[in-house]
Amino acid sequence: MDPEPSQAMTVNRCINQIAQKLESANLHYGHGAIDAQSEALWIVSKQLDLSPTEALDHLEQELPTEQQQRAYAIADQRISTRKPLAYILGEAWLMGVPFFCSEQSIIPRSWIAELIVDGSLESWLPADGNVLDLCTGNGSLAILLALSCPDIHVSACDISLPALSLAARNIDRHGLNSQVELFDGDLWDALPEPNEDNLFDLIICNPPYVNATSMSALPAEYHAEPELALAGGDDGMDLIRRIIAHAPDYLSERGAILIEIGNEYENFKKAFPQIPAIWMEVSAGEEQVLLIQAEDLR
Repeated sequence: MDPEPSQAMTVNRCINQIAQKLESANLHYGHGAIDAQSEALWIVSKQLDLSPTEALDHLEQELPTEQQQRAYAIADQRISTRKPLAYILGEAWLMGVPFFCSEQSIIPRSWIAELIVDGSLESWLPADGNVLDLCTGNGSLAILLALSCPDIHVSACDISLPALSLAARNIDRHGLNSQVELFDGDLWDALPEPNEDNLFDLIICNPPYVNATSMSALPAEYHAEPELALAGGDDGMDLIRRIIAHAPDYLSERGAILIEIGNEYENFKKAFPQIPAIWMEVSAGEEQVLLIQAEDLR
């Protein structure tokens, strides 16, 4: 049973109470939080106007009744709607960076973000280099690139105008309008014709890659997101085939393309047995993200 709203309660106790509430509701996680406890922390930190990490320094602080009530109302909404928490709060965090979030785009999450922040991509990010975020969605990866490397220029494109509208808000939020440029269109069609002056040193892409069988089995939380941003066809490789086919035209001589494929390792190997991909290590393992050098595509 929820505690009475007038009952004195610390931040920590409220987090634990909400975590129990979420845990008993058989929810699914993976949209910025890994379990009920981390979602509860996220809910309560929002009431404090703090990041989830910052809220950990305030666990013994007393939480006012009004903030308790708001936190429990959000938990109830999460349970009744089965919508991802980020959509309910209108905000998501990726690598400690906040982003506006709405159902215009999938929720910011990508193993590529780890590689950007930990410096694994520095070899392909020369000073004054050009980088492309293909299938940018909400713009989170393009923004992380720009924040990590202030001297590069980032282009970002997407087929979804609503997603690009959200990306524009996020770019403005982080003051990156002069560094990140948005393009509207279907993959390569969004970009100017390639020539020696506008090639990219690095292309990153977190495309729709979920295979048809997996799409049909996704829980409600994932079906709340735009299908266009998730579904990758029968084997998950529909867009990736188109991406790899034309990537060489847009890469500089020593450039590379980095692609996230999630759990589609076997399908990728079947579709592209001839490509010598470099598998990048992220927290989920070594079969989630791959890098292909331009010379190996040509």
